[in-house]
Amino acid sequence: MDNRGFDGDKKLPMKTLLAPYERKLIDGNVKRFPRWIQGYHLTIMTIPWSMGLIAFGYLAARRNNLNWLWLSSLMLFLQWFTDCFDGALGRYRDTGIPKWGFYMDHFLDFVFTSAVLIGYSFLLDGFNKQIIYFMIPVFGCFMASSFLAFGATGEFKITYLRTGPTEMRIGFIILNCVLIWFGTGWIQKILLYIFIGSVIFLCVVIYRTQKYIWDIDMADKRDDRKQ
Repeated sequence: MDNRGFDGDKKLPMKTLLAPYERKLIDGNVKRFPRWIQGYHLTIMTIPWSMGLIAFGYLAARRNNLNWLWLSSLMLFLQWFTDCFDGALGRYRDTGIPKWGFYMDHFLDFVFTSAVLIGYSFLLDGFNKQIIYFMIPVFGCFMASSFLAFGATGEFKITYLRTGPTEMRIGFIILNCVLIWFGTGWIQKILLYIFIGSVIFLCVVIYRTQKYIWDIDMADKRDDRKQ
């Protein structure tokens, strides 16, 4: 059995606009959960939230009623809630299972992100639907970059340019509101540009990450030569 220390449950400090307030909310309420609820229960809840996103996106398109997206926003809120407290609850009670939690939490984060985009795909036609599908691997590359960088450096970072998962969820909730009020026509006109912007942002993140790791390797080589 591998008994080495594991730091995957210890992310780098969240440097986002909402992070300090989120931290206070978690620390002030983690003790309020009933004893029968465990952190891994909250982690697994991402599965029904993901199914709900796909179902409500489908119903919004099938019934031609974008008000179903209010329930999609509820799924986003509930996933934020359970994702915030799953690890915190395990640490507070000293009942956490960090390796399982690292694996399942982040695997299900990808499942949830894919469900968000699949839900939107029902609302679009033709080329725009294909763009949504192409965005799934783009978002997946952001996550893969974080995991690979963690393997290379031991530092686990999930925020970029002061934006993290909470801000992304809020962005999707705002998008749902705008879609409900103004329809889908406007986003079909700009979706290609959103996709191009996402790819450019991904390239920036990859460039900065690989440069940081390169510099670490070069520093290690210089140290080895001095010895």
